[in-house]
Amino acid sequence: MVDAQFLQQLAAEAEEDGAQQLVVGAVVQHDGNILLLQRPADDFMGGIFELPSGKVEVGETLDVALTREVKEETGLDVAGISDYLGHFDYTSGSGKKSRQFNFAVDVVTAAPVTLQEHVHYQWTPLAVEPPVTDAVKGVLAMYREHQGL
Repeated sequence: MVDAQFLQQLAAEAEEDGAQQLVVGAVVQHDGNILLLQRPADDFMGGIFELPSGKVEVGETLDVALTREVKEETGLDVAGISDYLGHFDYTSGSGKKSRQFNFAVDVVTAAPVTLQEHVHYQWTPLAVEPPVTDAVKGVLAMYREHQGL
């Protein structure tokens, strides 16, 4: 579990580094598979698969944003945040310097997955090279390391 002070420190460091937008991402695992969501073709970075993720709203803590985003994007309820898996920086579709903080989460149940913003989802085996960006591949490598895989 990650504590509140650590999360505050992560957000403060991002601001010091000039991040204009904070984003959270979740590695949702079930039965040795991870949940990936596919962006609509006409969206920023259309067609790629990604982790459930989204923007942190003003006044929101990273853990609250993570729980909200997983629920909004998948319909799944987060039971707990088990691990911090690092961050990566990128430029958003609107040109903002963004920092995505990534966490391993446990969900109450892995079904049903209900999509709101994505066109498809898939449960991908951890042993398979997933169809994601290099940044997300790095997050998944960290997840495997934390899991001893």
